[in-house]
Amino acid sequence: METGIKNSIELTVTNNKTAAMMGSGTLAVFATPAMIALIEETAWKSVAPHLEDGQATVGTKLDISHVAPTPLGMTVKCETELIEVDGRRLKFKADVYDEMGIIGTGTHERFIINAEKFQAKADSKKV
Repeated sequence: METGIKNSIELTVTNNKTAAMMGSGTLAVFATPAMIALIEETAWKSVAPHLEDGQATVGTKLDISHVAPTPLGMTVKCETELIEVDGRRLKFKADVYDEMGIIGTGTHERFIINAEKFQAKADSKKV
């Protein structure tokens, strides 16, 4: 895997993506957890075609600033770029915009894992 892989995803801010509905606040604005999920989705989908069979990525670190509110009905766009590859660790630059400008920025890290082994480890925690 090499740096420079980019992706973008757009969505419309609907009621289920607001702070009030997601439990991260009381207002009808784009929720920070929704922005984080959008960043993760944009990043993992960018590198998925470059993984070997049986591999997946998991999010491990976020350093994101949510700098402006976005109301219901507005379009939000996330752009990611793979900026560092260190073995199985992948680091992405992420920028999120609404129709008026930047609303979020920062970095996101993911690790390449063996999906079957990872799922088995998680499932082994069940009592």
